[in-house]
Amino acid sequence: MSKDTYQKAKEIILNEEEIADFVGGHPDGLISLAEEKLGLKFTGLYLDYLQTFGAGNFGAQEIYGIINADFKNSSVPDAIWYTLTERKEINLPVNLLVIYDTGSDELFCLDFNQSDDNGEPNVVSFVPGVDLENQTYEIIANDFGDFLLDLVKQEI
Repeated sequence: MSKDTYQKAKEIILNEEEIADFVGGHPDGLISLAEEKLGLKFTGLYLDYLQTFGAGNFGAQEIYGIINADFKNSSVPDAIWYTLTERKEINLPVNLLVIYDTGSDELFCLDFNQSDDNGEPNVVSFVPGVDLENQTYEIIANDFGDFLLDLVKQEI
């Protein structure tokens, strides 16, 4: 099921060029570099997103990914830079990758410790400023595909 939602989201993004603004897909070498920096392994749907789109905006929705190899001096929508920064500043757990900022009090993250039946990481909510032992890690979407399709649908 999840692959279908991701494919559908991908199709919509590719068809709605006028509101899609992405940096463009990345080679495996750069993706491996990002994985090394984070100590995480990207698979399945999010990996395809990085290979196809990289990072960017669809309408008002900013979906974090990889911009380039400079993970130290970057800015949103760079998921690698943002995640590394949050690890330093708010003790973000190492199993989380920030992929979306709600603009209110939550960050949405891929949780590499929780996954669906296909091994796809769940998308969970992390609330900066709340102690780690009090975080609920509410599941926002089963996987990146469901999450992306939801965002994309809000824009069309």
